[in-house]
Amino acid sequence: MSTALTAHAPKMLSVLRIVSALIFLAHGTQKLLNFPASDMNPPLLSMFGIAGLIELVGGILLLIGLFTRPVAFICSGLMAAAYFIAHAPQSAFPSLNGGDAAILYCFVFLYFVFSGPGVWSVDAARSKSTLA
Repeated sequence: MSTALTAHAPKMLSVLRIVSALIFLAHGTQKLLNFPASDMNPPLLSMFGIAGLIELVGGILLLIGLFTRPVAFICSGLMAAAYFIAHAPQSAFPSLNGGDAAILYCFVFLYFVFSGPGVWSVDAARSKSTLA
């Protein structure tokens, strides 16, 4: 049974990357494109605006799996900073300070730095074409 499940691990890595990127991307579209509509509409060159830009561009690149490792490193750092700047000062407990998602994003993206994007990615397609 575990051998059958292990055979699908590279595909599930891609699924984790794609789903994480889609949800992360939504934070960028919310900040910069007001979609979905929210009260957050920061100036582009503000701290939140730059975070939104990283979420938007990083989310797209992670979604398609292009430059996955360096982009995931930047996004992981962004989420660590977001946690310590916006959430940790409110409470020491993530369940109380609303930082659960930031922590999860930080470590999921850090995992992608080491694991790579999975088999369904532009990075994987590019590495296959350079081997041919």
